[in-house]
Amino acid sequence: MSTTGIVTNIQRCSTEDGPGIRTTVFFKGCPMKCLWCHNIETIDPDPTLVWYAVKCIGDQACVRACPESALELTADGMRIDRTLCKVCGSCEDACPTGAMKVMGKLWSAEDLVEELLRDKVFFTTSNGGVTLSGGEATFQVEFAIQVASGLQKNGVHIALDTCGYCSEESFQRILSHVDLVLYDLKVMDSQQHKEYTGVPIERVLSNARILAQSGKPVWIRTPVIPGHTDSEENIRAIAKFIVENMPNVERYDLLAFNRMCTEKYTLFDLEYPLKDTELMTDETMEHLAEIARKEGVPLVAWSGMTRNSAKGISTKEPEVSSCGN
Repeated sequence: MSTTGIVTNIQRCSTEDGPGIRTTVFFKGCPMKCLWCHNIETIDPDPTLVWYAVKCIGDQACVRACPESALELTADGMRIDRTLCKVCGSCEDACPTGAMKVMGKLWSAEDLVEELLRDKVFFTTSNGGVTLSGGEATFQVEFAIQVASGLQKNGVHIALDTCGYCSEESFQRILSHVDLVLYDLKVMDSQQHKEYTGVPIERVLSNARILAQSGKPVWIRTPVIPGHTDSEENIRAIAKFIVENMPNVERYDLLAFNRMCTEKYTLFDLEYPLKDTELMTDETMEHLAEIARKEGVPLVAWSGMTRNSAKGISTKEPEVSSCGN
């Protein structure tokens, strides 16, 4: 029997979530609440209603369609009374321009597998596949396992993008259904990890050791956040942990901070707490990467927005590729 789960987005032609051309599935629900989170719509496990001002033409079909009278279009924009809204989707169906959108759609595992297999030709020709992301895919572990299993039966490479915070049982079960793990190590200091993500780091580290024992290929990823994860001590500590505990790590990626999610926060009547934070520089990113290399991590790459690039994008990729890509 096919289980069901909630997905916020299916992103096709992704090239940054594992080897080759990939389709990334964003599962809803996450046990962490990272201060810098770029996918805020995925934290809440339940569907959420948002309004895109730029798409609204003001005809108020959505207001009229709402059975709970939870919507009001004012001079300042759409007011959503979230105490009344049941996220039924009536407003989304009524809206002629897509200004009203429910973040989080219910899928059966069988239907989602069928949808993802539409992209199989791209996976085959590029040595790509599907990446289970979020949010946190292990938050809906039964659903994620069924999706991964169905895809693997059709010869699709599966990557799991995870924060590592889930039960050992769930983690061990899903590991047997994936081919590659993209594993986040954000900050090694226990107190800071709790402050910045909302959860302690100990379970993340214990699952990292389980991952090492599995022998699965691993890419470690660290978001480099100014004033939070960007210290030399933190990068050095992560690199040491990798060298001492995770011989199956194929590469270590440092992901430079950016503010591209700022507008997304306004959809939820929130303000991005790091909206005024400066971007990293090329020099600092390369310096941090060199620290990790000197600790013995064999393949270290950094990427993302920096202050140096006039176009806003600067990347420093290693000369050696991995995972058959």
